[in-house]
Amino acid sequence: MDKFDIQGPNVLKGRVRVDGSKNAALPIICGALLVDKGETVIRNVPPLRDIYTLREMLRSVGAAVEYDDKKQVMTINAEALDKTEAPYELMKQMRGSFLVLGPLLARMGEARISLPGGCSLGARPVDYHIKAFAGLGATIKQDAGFVIARGKLKGTSIYFDKPSHTGTENLLFGAVLAEGKTIITNAACDPEVVDVANFLNAAGAKVHGAGTPNITIEPVKRLKAVDYKVAGDRMVAGTYMIGAAMTGGKIEIVGVNPQELTMPIHKLQEMGCKIDTAAKSITVKGPKRLKAVNMTTFPYPGFPTDLQACLMAATCIAEGTSHVQETVYVDRFSHTMEFRRLGADISVSAGEAVINGVEQLQGAEVMAPDIRAGAGLVLACLAASGQSGVQRVYHLDRAYHRFEERLSSLGADIKRVKA
Repeated sequence: MDKFDIQGPNVLKGRVRVDGSKNAALPIICGALLVDKGETVIRNVPPLRDIYTLREMLRSVGAAVEYDDKKQVMTINAEALDKTEAPYELMKQMRGSFLVLGPLLARMGEARISLPGGCSLGARPVDYHIKAFAGLGATIKQDAGFVIARGKLKGTSIYFDKPSHTGTENLLFGAVLAEGKTIITNAACDPEVVDVANFLNAAGAKVHGAGTPNITIEPVKRLKAVDYKVAGDRMVAGTYMIGAAMTGGKIEIVGVNPQELTMPIHKLQEMGCKIDTAAKSITVKGPKRLKAVNMTTFPYPGFPTDLQACLMAATCIAEGTSHVQETVYVDRFSHTMEFRRLGADISVSAGEAVINGVEQLQGAEVMAPDIRAGAGLVLACLAASGQSGVQRVYHLDRAYHRFEERLSSLGADIKRVKA
């Protein structure tokens, strides 16, 4: 397995452009299965491992898919769908592949979907998806690790006990072609959900209220092929923002909407950063030393759980005591043990991490337990003194395209070592 070798400390400076959002591109690609005639073109699709996995998933059910990873353009023709089963060999690699359930059920009247894999972050059940489709009239059963859904979908009122962005997206796919109007209460408000709704509406759907807790879907008979561009990745942008903050550098991040990062911007300003925004860019200048901060993860527009590890890395070298609470994924503190290997002073109890900032982290060998924790560990190693190694960077490859090359262009001393 590849690893990153990092010599620190580094100061990150310069300009970096983010690719399209992985968390928007994946459901939009799945949504293209709803188009029964013509070729859908999706632009700004990041060349990541999960994208290639999903390409093979769509091909396995009969869609014709081509992907130009240099131009970052994917074309999908789903006219000839002939299978309703999403195989375990592909599903086990990523949770996002469960999003094919809604399109297959809506198009084919049946879907047989293996329970998904992906990062290990504690309980992330698909119960919300199953309950929602049962509410739309599908018959659902589980057999030998598969979820089997059958039936003609009919619009109704659906609620989520907690906002679920993949649950909301999957339900949108089922509802756009259902019989009758569907109302979703306590829907996820994430920008990626808005991007999915914008894609569906561009294709002829009638989705109203995306970005709010209440979404209404008026059904249509069919969707048309469309040419659509995915929005920039706010999580990747947030990672570079925190990288500038931690290293006392200055980075301009382009290709992202600053309004989607309001809470991270506020927290970094609270820590002493100077931040300027434009229509599609954010410039972050870090102070000589960051100040401690308190943060609680919460569904959008709260602080994103996917940036929790990166912000925790920043608190490790901030002056004072910080408190970080995780309310989205109960097991998302596995990176604290790795931060301690770098010399961080962290204690964890009952879903809260208390971090006493140290003046300097020290280089060490660490291991990325998942995508976002891996990003936080890379930032911590960039700020640490001496040689560090980050193992299991295949996790990072699922969300960060050529991460080490882009960090190098900003002044980082980082290289990928082939195992």
